[in-house]
Formats: sequence, C-alpha cells, structure tokens
Amino acid sequence: MKNKMILAVLAAITLVSCGNQTVQASEHEVDKVEQKDHQQSFDVRKANKGDSIRIVGLLREGNALEKNANIVMFYARKFLGKPYVAYTLDQELEERLVINTEGLDCTTYVENVMALTICTKRKLTSFKDFCKVLAHVRYVGGNVAYTTRQHYFTYWISDNIKEALIDDIDLPAAPLSQKRKPKVDYMTTHVSSYKMLNAHREWLPEIKKMEQVVNATSFTYIPKEQLKDSGKYSKYIKDGDIIGIVTNKAGLDISHVGFAVWHKGQLHLMNASSLHKKVVDEPMTLYQYLQKQTSSVGIRVVRIR
Repeated sequence: MKNKMILAVLAAITLVSCGNQTVQASEHEVDKVEQKDHQQSFDVRKANKGDSIRIVGLLREGNALEKNANIVMFYARKFLGKPYVAYTLDQELEERLVINTEGLDCTTYVENVMALTICTKRKLTSFKDFCKVLAHVRYVGGNVAYTTRQHYFTYWISDNIKEALIDDIDLPAAPLSQKRKPKVDYMTTHVSSYKMLNAHREWLPEIKKMEQVVNATSFTYIPKEQLKDSGKYSKYIKDGDIIGIVTNKAGLDISHVGFAVWHKGQLHLMNASSLHKKVVDEPMTLYQYLQKQTSSVGIRVVRIR
C-alpha cells in the first residue's frame, strides 16, 4: 500500500510541468504552457507549491463522479473554508496565469471551479489541461495578457458565451426580470487602485476600449426585491449557476460573484466572502444578503455548459 501511495504521488508530480521550460520567480513556481491554437505560450505562476498536485487530485476525484452528479457543486464545495485573499492576480507587474488554490477572491473562486468543471466534462485530467481551460475562462480567446483579462464581469460573461463555455439562463418577463445597460469606467478613473495598470499606463487605451464594449451592451437581471420569495425562480435557477451581483456603484457593473445554492426552498450564495474572510455557503438567504449590500440592485445568472 505504501509503495502504491508513493507511485501515485510521483505520477501526480510528473503532471506538474506545463512544458519543457521551467523558471523560478521569487519563491513561486512558474511554468511555461504552449497554446497550440494561438501558436504562443504563456507563463503560469503557482502561488503555492502544492497547487498543481491539488488540481490534479481534484480532477481525478471529479473524473470518478457518478454520471448525474452536479459537477459544479462538487468542486465549489471542495474550496469551502479556504481563505479569502484579495488581489491574487495582481501581485506582480507583468501578467501571468495565476493558479492559487489556497487563497481566493470571489472571481478566482468562480474561475477555478468553472475550469475544473469544464475539464471534467471534457475528460481532461492534467494540470496542463487545467491551465489552458482557465486561460480561456479568464482571458479573451485564452490570450494571457493584462489587456485581455476580462476585468469587468459583464465582459467576462460575454466572452465566455462566445467561447461556448457558459449560457445566459432564461428568465420570466417583467417585473420578475428587468433590462439594464451598464456604464463602466472605474478602472480608467481609478488607475492608482490597480497596481499593474498603474505601472503600465500605456495599457489604458485598451482598457478604455473594453469599457466602451461593455457600455454598448445590455443584459437581463433579477431585481433584488423580487428575491424576497426566491422560490418562484426555482425552475429557472439551479444549484451551481453563477450569480453576479449587479451594482449601482458608479463605474461598475457587477460587484461580487458566487454560485447559486438552494436550501429549504430559498436561494443562497456560495462565495469567497470578504465578510467571512473565507469561502462559505452563506447562511443568510440571498435576499437577506442583498439587503445588507446597499449598492446592489439585483442579480445576473449564467450557467456553465
């Protein structure tokens, strides 16, 4: 048994390398991944030494799930209790694909779970596969660069729909849903708040273009007052759907994200919470939660394919 365990660990370690080149950046591991569809490669920064082995282990578990299992919720629950850590993608001054399974913000939590889910649905089980899928989830066309990272979640949704990774869900007509036209400019009006952008102001025109694209769109959302009786949405929203909290804060579109989960007929949010300082299955109903978020106006919901 002991020999088998050693062999299993060694097998996992062989999957850590994402290419033939590996370089060191401070105390973190950085691998090179080749994207054949783009004829390019990108660096992967593993924030923790065990990240790649943990990802491979999770994918093996996911691959063994029963056919009708809720894959999204399986992976979402695997991160419960992990610390909330802000700005995990912006620790350096050059863009890399950051993998961090031990510290998550609301977006990286959703992205990690989504990439794991897609890998499992596609029968992909290596760390290299995970990196490639995550690159497509996080960046336009999987092209790893600061200016192609989907900084606004409306843009994130639009690109992932184009990539055929997610779908908008069907919602009932007004007043149970409403249309909204976002108006974003937070990044270009708060440059000093973004470490990497502040160091590379030559990127501002590209970020401005991203904002203009977002501002030319509209989307359907559920007003928060309608969620007082969230049970009426049970045939539309399923466990594991991605929820984006729509905000009226100036310059922003969506302020927080997580996963839908139903408890006793009421909708809740599983999320990397700055309030609880960890990933939680929020005990408050989503309606109660939104009442405490004074800038929130409702939710947008999409589903992983």
